Amino acid sequence: MPQGSSQRLRVPSERPHRVAVIVDESTNPFEVGVSTELFGLPRPELGLPQPLYDLTLCTPTPGVRMNHGFFTLTGVPGLEAVDAADTLIVPGRPDNVVPRDSTVREAIRRTHARGARVVSFCTGTFALAEAGLLDGRRATTHWRWADAFRELHPKVLLEPDVLFVDEGDVLTAAGSAAALDLGLHLIRRDHGAEIANAVSRRLVFAAHRDGGQRQFVERPVPDVPDESLAPLLAWTQERIGEPLTVADLAARAAVSPATLHRRFRAQLGTTPLAWLTGERVALACRLIERGEERLDVVAERSGLGTAANLRERVRRATGLSPSAYRRRFGPPAGEAVMA
Repeated sequence: MPQGSSQRLRVPSERPHRVAVIVDESTNPFEVGVSTELFGLPRPELGLPQPLYDLTLCTPTPGVRMNHGFFTLTGVPGLEAVDAADTLIVPGRPDNVVPRDSTVREAIRRTHARGARVVSFCTGTFALAEAGLLDGRRATTHWRWADAFRELHPKVLLEPDVLFVDEGDVLTAAGSAAALDLGLHLIRRDHGAEIANAVSRRLVFAAHRDGGQRQFVERPVPDVPDESLAPLLAWTQERIGEPLTVADLAARAAVSPATLHRRFRAQLGTTPLAWLTGERVALACRLIERGEERLDVVAERSGLGTAANLRERVRRATGLSPSAYRRRFGPPAGEAVMA
């Protein structure tokens, strides 16, 4: 099936996944907006009979002033709302060295203790650490607050140079924009690559940035317009199933492989090979979701070459074998492969 063609998406089988967002005093509005955009809005373009998520904002007091007092949030449930959540999101705030209120810390602890997923955006990692969820575990936070975090929480295995860290039941995103990356990662984990890709298109946001990419790039906006990687990325995505190499990409961009490597590092925070592999794995996952059962065909169409390489790459990216991924996200048994 052509990469860009349309098809019916798999329908989520159970009730919508319940997401609660704790909005504390001085919380950053952007991260609340990210939560709302990703998990709170209907997705009519997906044609699904029910929402993917059921989002609830909750506050420790009846009225909460947002960061810099831009506005006050009122009329939402109290912290008891976290007790029904499958996922709890804790956004960041600027006064991170000031501990969260004890009721907030307790809400985070009891949510995690009953087996729900707990997520922090940006400096919300401080709150998770205060609640005792991160000792001895990997986590990340905004690079600007890394030293302060290490001083306050030395038992946490901080990784300050990545976009997000997925520890299974506890996930942490680096900065405000990285919240989008982690949010799409969660959607991919919950509903598969096809739906995550559709949501990213709605957002006009990169469909897949791996959590291990650097959170701080050297030059987010190129000084010279013709050094932008956008045309090369678009050209490559149209040919992702072809046996392209980094040398091929460099030749297309009319630069040396070393120069291309520097531009990828500067503009995307990753390497050309890592980006190319990530795009191929994402396409392979979408092909599996669409019903293709022949691993050699998936490997060929996605540019991963062999079924063995496909198995290794899919397992590394999703934690699942291709067959387990198909059982979770593929079409019902007996449904024809869409060509």
